[in-house]
Amino acid sequence: MSSRWACRTAAVAWALLVPAAAGAAPPTPTTPAAADVKPTPLPSGYVVGAGDVLQIVVRKEPELTRDTVVRPDGRVTIPLLGEIAAAGRTPEDIAEEIRRGLSRFLTAPVVTVGVAQATSARVYIIGQVVRAGDVPLSAPLTVVQALALAGGFKEFAKTDSIRVVGRDGKVVTFNYKKFEAGRELNRNVSLKPGDTVVVP
Repeated sequence: MSSRWACRTAAVAWALLVPAAAGAAPPTPTTPAAADVKPTPLPSGYVVGAGDVLQIVVRKEPELTRDTVVRPDGRVTIPLLGEIAAAGRTPEDIAEEIRRGLSRFLTAPVVTVGVAQATSARVYIIGQVVRAGDVPLSAPLTVVQALALAGGFKEFAKTDSIRVVGRDGKVVTFNYKKFEAGRELNRNVSLKPGDTVVVP
């Protein structure tokens, strides 16, 4: 029965997982040309963490436009400005600090900061799944896709009462049995960084 659930879970989710993966851009090396690469789509208010790759674009200033990795100490080095704190802040906050700093050297600089690789963004899957643990959220990921990456359900999993617990403590329920039967498809929500999928 365990293998039956695992196979059925993977079969349902694979069709959803493959298109998302196929459409994702591969990681881009740190180079000024990286400004042409679209940042990873992330939820509003995403908080940057160590290991994330930031895409810093200063309009009409190609020598200041680059990708840079957030170091373990949470800082990044910006030309002309030196080191600034990045971890624990949103990309918008970081862009505003860079804009203010560059205003001493440039006239009305236009700065945007995106996340090229959200290495620090992860979701967690625990309970009655084959492989419990954390999954990198380097591309948009739904509940069913996360369950597929966890290898499907164990034999006695209660698949009709799965919970998604957000970092803020908010709980959303998900009934896999109904989803598999083609009902409540809108409950297959996209996961956010720090979400925990609980399979009782």
